[in-house]
Amino acid sequence: MPFLSAKGAAALASVALFAVLGWFTWRRFTRRAAITAVRKFRARVDRFKLTTKAYISEALLADETVAAAVRAHAAEHGMSEAAVWQRVRTYVREIVPVFNLLAYYEYGISLSRGLLHLFYRTDVRHVRRAAFDALPRESIVIYLLNHRSNADYVFSGYALAGQVAISYAVGEWARVFPLEYIFKSFGSYFIRRRYREALYHTVLERYVQLITRNGVTQGIFPEGGLTRDGTLRPAKIGLFDYILGVAREPGFAERMYVVPVAINYDRVLEDRSLLRELRVKEGDRPSGRVAQLREVMSYFVWNVWRMVFRRFKRYGTAAIVIGEPAPLKPWLDALAARGTPLFTLERSERLAEVQGLVDGMMQRIGAIIPVTPVPLVCAALQTFESEFVTRKALVDRIDEMRASLLHHGHIVLDPAEPVADTLDRAYDLLHMRRVIAREGVSYAILPRGRELISYYANSVAHLLGEFEQAVRRRDVLPMDLLMK
Repeated sequence: MPFLSAKGAAALASVALFAVLGWFTWRRFTRRAAITAVRKFRARVDRFKLTTKAYISEALLADETVAAAVRAHAAEHGMSEAAVWQRVRTYVREIVPVFNLLAYYEYGISLSRGLLHLFYRTDVRHVRRAAFDALPRESIVIYLLNHRSNADYVFSGYALAGQVAISYAVGEWARVFPLEYIFKSFGSYFIRRRYREALYHTVLERYVQLITRNGVTQGIFPEGGLTRDGTLRPAKIGLFDYILGVAREPGFAERMYVVPVAINYDRVLEDRSLLRELRVKEGDRPSGRVAQLREVMSYFVWNVWRMVFRRFKRYGTAAIVIGEPAPLKPWLDALAARGTPLFTLERSERLAEVQGLVDGMMQRIGAIIPVTPVPLVCAALQTFESEFVTRKALVDRIDEMRASLLHHGHIVLDPAEPVADTLDRAYDLLHMRRVIAREGVSYAILPRGRELISYYANSVAHLLGEFEQAVRRRDVLPMDLLMK
């Protein structure tokens, strides 16, 4: 007796045929939709991003440097090479993304635009757009960004979506469903922060160099994490050093450019959580997972309630400034002319030179931090010794600060707006969060508000010239020990 009747076999064949036809139809549809989306945004897509994950994985597994690291790891830890290769395959699966054109350009940009405009008024500007637009088509661009919020990934992707798709290095915090799938669909790769194993870092380094060699545009947050006190954190150079390693090969150094990008917000979504982490380092008891979940759910329900009853207000302005591209070739040539070519130096000396370069780029980022209303008003409040400040005194101080910022060429949003209007906009946002309250002709800083005032003031304090010392003196936040 046959396993399947003739009718059953025919039905099975029909199902298989329809499945194959459906798969090809879907592939064709998504390809056309993706191409249409790219044309709509007129974006530059790095061709290598369209390479399959399987191909990239095979290239890494066939890499001789990775193979040497496997042999060294096996010998050092007394493991079989087969077991070490299995670990390498795990790292490769974890790191290598699957870029999806349709997800990025049709859905991702629309979603990011919708979310950003729901929460913020956005402001995107370039220091010198002509220099940015003049970058050669074949250039390898590395964006260095300050890290204020986890929304930075969405905001910077949105700001640059019409120009290029960026691959970001994302921390382990996002390795949960559905965030992991979303980030990988957008071409981001995951990294294990504070993971010291040499084998892992060899795999990561070779992947980063592989995509750099093939012209993939990358975004890096040199601070290595979110700022918890509002200031710029010291730069870490690991990923950037991996990228820079490609410059030792002929024909690459002259194609490489670094672009500083500065981000600031009137409200950072995670600000209270970040301040809580600072207090934990000072000896406070950390909140448990249940307490954190309760806080997130409470925040979500509260905002849904406000939306339903039309009481939801946006969180002010989110601003991003894209700086002027800096070519790497002149820096490398200057080192060579000094008699210390970068790639001939001992590792410690080479890393010191790279650290100096990245520190200089962080200074460029700091110089173009956009000054939004809330940080400006918080900085002005922090210069007064009293917890009560008259409206006239505060308006005068904001006016003086803004004049100083503009005199020194810093980027102030809405510089022609009357100072009183800037204060009122910031007050609405701060009062909504119970940071300050108005009593007659004066403003009072509420008990829970002082830390947030310091947090936002710190984001622009370094720009304030003669007012910086007064702002720093009243800073109530402990040093961010997590930066070490």
